[in-house]
Amino acid sequence: MTPALLAITCLTAVTFCYIGVCAVSPFGRCRKCDGLGFQLAQTRKGRPKRGKHCRRCDGNGIRIRLGRHLYNLWARTYRNGTR
Repeated sequence: MTPALLAITCLTAVTFCYIGVCAVSPFGRCRKCDGLGFQLAQTRKGRPKRGKHCRRCDGNGIRIRLGRHLYNLWARTYRNGTR
């Protein structure tokens, strides 16, 4: 196999795997709060405590994946165009 064909095959496989992940599990953990819904803070003694409410995921701890978001945009545009 040539290197170009091997690279195309690998990229295609990765793309289809990501599409499968987005179809099976459209939500992923928030990267900012690590899925907790809030930032961890520390007291003056160094003990962990609940910090601020996470604005990125609105305190849910989950966010929609980029691929699923793009699919939702495409589906909404398609639905509105075929009415």
